[in-house]
Amino acid sequence: MQKIKSLMTRQGLRSPQESVNDLSPVESFRIPTKEEFRELHEEPTDPQAQQEIINSIEEVYFSNDSFDIVKYELERLPPVLSLQELEEYRDKLKQQQAAVSKKVADLILEKQPAYVEELERVTSLQTGLQLAAVICTNGRRHLNIAKEGFTQTSLGLLANQRKRQLLIGLLKSLRTIKTLQRTDVRLSEMLEEEDYPGAIQLCLECQKAASTFKHYSCISELNSKLQDTLEQIEEQLDVALSKICKNFDINHYTKVQQAYRLLGKTQTAMDQLHMHFTQAIHNTVFQVVLGYVELCAGNTDTKFQKLQYKDLCTHITSDSYIPCLADLCKALWEVMLSYYRTMQWHENHDQDEAAVVSSDGNNVMGTEENSFDRNYVKKKLEHGLSRIWQDVQLKVKTYLLGTDLSNFKYDDFIFVLDVISRLMQVGEEFCGSKSEVLQESIRKQSVNYFKTYHRTRLEELRMFLENETWELCPVKSSFNILQLHEFKFMEQSRSPSVSPSKQPASAISATLTLFEQYCNGGNPFEIQADNKDDETEDVLASNGYESDEQEKGAYQEYDSDSDVPEELKRDYVDEQTGDAPIKSVSRETLRSRKRSDYNLNKVNAPILTNTTLNVIRLVGKYMQMMNILKPIAFDVIHFMSQLFDYYLYAVYTFFGRNDTFELTGLGLSSSRLRTTLNRIQESLIDLEVSADPSGTLTAAEERKEKVPSPHLSHLVVLTSGNSLYGLAERVVATESLVFLAEQFEFLQPHLDAVMPAAKKPFLQQFYSQTVSTASELRKPVYWIVAAKAIDYEQMLLLMANVKWDVKEIMSQHNVYVDALLKEFEEFNRRLNEVSKRVRIPLPVSNILWEHCIRLANRTLVEGYANVKKCSNEGRALMQLDFQQFLMKLEKLTDIRPIPDKEFVETYIKAYYLTENDMERWIKEHREYSTKQLTNLVNVCLGSHINKKARQKLLAAIDDIDRPKR
Repeated sequence: MQKIKSLMTRQGLRSPQESVNDLSPVESFRIPTKEEFRELHEEPTDPQAQQEIINSIEEVYFSNDSFDIVKYELERLPPVLSLQELEEYRDKLKQQQAAVSKKVADLILEKQPAYVEELERVTSLQTGLQLAAVICTNGRRHLNIAKEGFTQTSLGLLANQRKRQLLIGLLKSLRTIKTLQRTDVRLSEMLEEEDYPGAIQLCLECQKAASTFKHYSCISELNSKLQDTLEQIEEQLDVALSKICKNFDINHYTKVQQAYRLLGKTQTAMDQLHMHFTQAIHNTVFQVVLGYVELCAGNTDTKFQKLQYKDLCTHITSDSYIPCLADLCKALWEVMLSYYRTMQWHENHDQDEAAVVSSDGNNVMGTEENSFDRNYVKKKLEHGLSRIWQDVQLKVKTYLLGTDLSNFKYDDFIFVLDVISRLMQVGEEFCGSKSEVLQESIRKQSVNYFKTYHRTRLEELRMFLENETWELCPVKSSFNILQLHEFKFMEQSRSPSVSPSKQPASAISATLTLFEQYCNGGNPFEIQADNKDDETEDVLASNGYESDEQEKGAYQEYDSDSDVPEELKRDYVDEQTGDAPIKSVSRETLRSRKRSDYNLNKVNAPILTNTTLNVIRLVGKYMQMMNILKPIAFDVIHFMSQLFDYYLYAVYTFFGRNDTFELTGLGLSSSRLRTTLNRIQESLIDLEVSADPSGTLTAAEERKEKVPSPHLSHLVVLTSGNSLYGLAERVVATESLVFLAEQFEFLQPHLDAVMPAAKKPFLQQFYSQTVSTASELRKPVYWIVAAKAIDYEQMLLLMANVKWDVKEIMSQHNVYVDALLKEFEEFNRRLNEVSKRVRIPLPVSNILWEHCIRLANRTLVEGYANVKKCSNEGRALMQLDFQQFLMKLEKLTDIRPIPDKEFVETYIKAYYLTENDMERWIKEHREYSTKQLTNLVNVCLGSHINKKARQKLLAAIDDIDRPKR
């Protein structure tokens, strides 16, 4: 039933007979009886009704072929049978069976045309098969006829022709094999000629040919021989590649690269090349250092070759240190230059290949592979830059730290800094590195060296100051510190990392890198050694700071004659141009020039001493070191400030310290100057030279950083009135300090540029608190001269002999005025005498006159305050004396207004004040002493005020004086 329902649903293409055969025995279709046909006809013919009847059939009837319908229906019978129900159920089953039978009959009738059509196709196929059988039979018959038609002779001819062709091919193969057997000789010749690409090309062709004839037994031995030859070529190629590291040859490298490309090992070649460069750096530095160590050791049996490089560096002597360093850098330069030229070769080669590829678009696979190789090589070379430079830095660092440089001469140490700075410039151009390793190592050495060097320089500066006679050092009026060799580096427009004193200035070198300059020859580290001999005219090599012998020689000459040392004569002659003098200058000529210069009183001629010039040179040396090595800029500037501090303190100690005049309360030393001097004394001056040395370690370390206070040379006389109490020496000392301060002001932008940002407040404070106070030292220094140059005490005695209680107005001034004016005329004369020895600048002259006049005016007031009795006519006489003094004084000096003029006039006019006005006047004029104010009250007002009023005014004076006490 299941198949019947499936058939009814799908309407399969099966014949009626097949459909009947498919039914199971139970479900076999049988021809309905007449009665059944009648019932079928009686059944409704409506397809929809039939379909509903079919749909009412239970699903179990369609389950499977082994379903037993009879058993199923019998099992469904109720326990109590009813005939009527059975008949009704039977009629229902009959209706269902009739509907199914009708549906089957309809399907059979529907598929009848398809069945007929399929039967015709089967018949047609049978006919075609019969025709094919006939054709095959005919074909076999014709083949037999063709086989019988060919003869044995014709087939034999064809076989012989084939054998002939085979033998010709064999002969060619044998000739090729013979040629292959002889290629080893040619390969050896090509290797000797270093024609690596040709040798590899020939070897590869031989291998290809050998693989073609590998079926011959003799070829197997040839194959192994060719493989050995190829490996030998690769070994020789690796050796040839290693030669590139020290001496790059473009033709040689081109052959090597072509050979590796033929081998398909471009990337391997690049890996090997970097290994060779690393090995070359190690071998190069080891051999250079080993050569110097063995040279210095002589014929000793020490096996230096077995030492590590680090240990080997410790055996370098001080004498061989610099030449070994120069040779070391030269050798490393050659290695880096080879790497630079290798990169250049690849860049040019890549450009050429790119141009070829763009013109020929074929072979896309090969182009992609070559592009991959080029990118690999490019990245490998770029990565190798920093790696190689790092190796170079580590090797040089080991060498630098292997020797203590603290006892080197200045020139030698500067040369070391020059070489290292040039090497750092090479590193920056090589791979953009800031050379932190080298900077740190040279910074350590520099700080160590500089502390020792600076300590020695401070001690020498103290010695120079203590032996300084403060004579004028004769230099040209156009003298400028940039003319000194120590400052030549400031005129050169170049990179700060390049040597300040030995780099040739040229427009070309300013635009080209070192690699571009020396790509085709030369070595940047040869310039320094070559130029070192050009310093014969440079004062730096013989300025009294380089060696004890030179220092003693120069200083003994300076002491014995109080004249300028030889190098300063040379400065006088050629400092402006920097050229060596054609012939030496005699002392007589120099003295005559010096006198003529003084007589001419040149306005622009700077005033400085030998010591000043030495300090300036020392500053130039410090700046050279700082300019080369900026990481120690703060230490250098700090030490430079100590040079200036010590010089300023020495000038003040020698010429400006006088407690007596400090107590006058005239404000000669500003609070800023006093603060600066106190700071210098606390931080730099060792006041405990003879103290017990058993102090704490910390105190000992602090004292090591300090310098004993200098003492004025016994050759300097400051007590002679004829020389205005050492005015010439005082002028030279103070004005040389001012000149030194001006040079520091000039150098401030350069110092500020290299000073670390965090330390710039120190520099600003140094300039605002110390350098700017140099000119303020003039007042206390020249005040001492002014106080002693004129006999103020004599003037007080003369004033004490004058009668001020005269009864009539006098028309003639007193004698003390003429005496005082004579003192000023004598002062002016002696001042002119001093100016013949030393040019006295206008500010100095003004200060001297200002001090003298101020002291004279205060002496006048003091003299007037000593008066016991005074009339109104006496007061008029005071005014007459003072006016006479001013009139004559104005002819001697150009200072306007006259200092403290109001101080005298106000005091004289106070004689005319009433009681009430006097009290107010006393409170407003606190510049007068208690004695002077008391005299006004007692002498002027005492005659016309009562005792109570006088006591009131004296009490007011006492109130004013109490805060001062």
